[in-house]
Amino acid sequence: MKKGILFGAIAILLIILVCSCMYTVGEDQYVCTFRFSEIVNTTSTSGLHFKIPFIDSVKYFSKATQLYDIPPSAVLTSDKQNMTVDCYILWNIQDPQQFYRALGTTAVAEDRLDAITYTALKIALGNLKQSDIINMNDGGERNDIYESITSTVSQQAKAYGIEVEDVKIKRFDLPDSNQNAVYTRMISERNQMAEKYTANGNFEASKIRNDVDKQVNIMISNAEAEAAKLEAEGEAEYMRLLAEAYNTPEKQDFYEFILALDALKASLTGEDKTIILDQNSALAQILMGTGK
Repeated sequence: MKKGILFGAIAILLIILVCSCMYTVGEDQYVCTFRFSEIVNTTSTSGLHFKIPFIDSVKYFSKATQLYDIPPSAVLTSDKQNMTVDCYILWNIQDPQQFYRALGTTAVAEDRLDAITYTALKIALGNLKQSDIINMNDGGERNDIYESITSTVSQQAKAYGIEVEDVKIKRFDLPDSNQNAVYTRMISERNQMAEKYTANGNFEASKIRNDVDKQVNIMISNAEAEAAKLEAEGEAEYMRLLAEAYNTPEKQDFYEFILALDALKASLTGEDKTIILDQNSALAQILMGTGK
């Protein structure tokens, strides 16, 4: 029985020893192996690994991108306007040994990133006017500001074994004393834009109306010219037909007689049926029975 207890104790010790020799690394992890508080090995290869039991210890660090929401902080623009900036930073551990020696923990890293980012924001926005930051322009124009801040923070964070992927500003807040002035300026800018669009629209409308009037006048002139041409051709054709129809003296006399009767008929349309004719007129001679 004593032998059984002894074998059991040995088996337990062997299990403990074997377990102390092994550790696992995940897909999204770095693992640093420490020996007497000194890093002797760093690996990011996932799977089962071995170490010296009871002497070596391991510490895990995440390889994943981490988001740190930085508390809102106040900055001063170049035109002495206060603004509150709310932003966040995306970062990851690039060199776990350097990260551990410089910072040690994620909490300390976030404190350091907070300080670095605030300094970069203060410098970048301190060189700009408030109107350069808050305006009605395309939001893409502010990407240069964000990229400059990200570049500055990234360069400084490398000293701690950290890679900064991005720094994003969620919002800018204005003190109550500045809000009305900013809103008034933005309204003025929008009114100027509206006036510009209206002026451009009126100019284009004037061009279109002038072009249409020009085309209408050309069409009317062409139509009147064509009508005058057709009228002249009709008169000429009418005179030609008359000349053909009354090509003898007798026909000409008959034509003149018909014209005289038409003139007499036209003059007798009113209530007064009295007409005065010269005695030498052909019509008078016909009515008096003395004409040919």
